[in-house]
Amino acid sequence: MVSYQKIKSVVPLLGKRIRVIFTSGETKVYDCTPLLKDPPFLLLKDDAFFRQVHLDNAGYGVVWNDKVDLSESELWINGITEPPAGI
Repeated sequence: MVSYQKIKSVVPLLGKRIRVIFTSGETKVYDCTPLLKDPPFLLLKDDAFFRQVHLDNAGYGVVWNDKVDLSESELWINGITEPPAGI
């Protein structure tokens, strides 16, 4: 079984993207735009709702409400790695 890094923090960005910082220090940017056509994620079209993203209590995902969330594995696998600051 593959294990993924837990999430340390999440920040909403413009363009329906989120910046996810993992406990390893690695930072990835995840584009939520492709999700907006799927019924469970339609609420993310609302900017005010989108900006409410936060870390789940255990660090295994990010959540907007009880029905809209993304796992750490989805974010790790499909997020685009950002270079460390200062590079």
